[in-house]
This record gives sequence, structure tokens and C-alpha cells, in this order.
Amino acid sequence: MEMLKAFGLGAVLTGSIAVVVGSQGSSGGALDVHAMALGDYKIYWSWPLFLAGSGLAWGLMLLQR
Repeated sequence: MEMLKAFGLGAVLTGSIAVVVGSQGSSGGALDVHAMALGDYKIYWSWPLFLAGSGLAWGLMLLQR
């Protein structure tokens, strides 16, 4: 159950950082921020940042047990 919660927190972290980095025209180096088309909208996303953020959130939840 903690992993599902961590995915949500990882998505929020990724979305907030990717919007800031991607809207400036940068890819963030190792973060690999790229623009994805979602209908008429352009959103920024980074899979490495999502995995790292989800892992960090999952680890923090495990420490709180």
C-alpha cells in the first residue's frame, strides 16, 4: 500500500519540478525532462525523476513505520 502512495507523491514531485525545468527550455541534464502532448495540452515529464521521487517517498514511509 505504501508503494501506491509513493507513486502519487512521486508524480506530484515530478510534475512540479518538470514544469519548472521544462518551461525554461532545459532538459535538466540527467533528469531528462521532455514535453508530452496530452490532447491539446503540453505537459512536461521525467521518468528518472519519477522513479527517484517514488523511491524517496517509499523509503520515508517505511522509516515512519
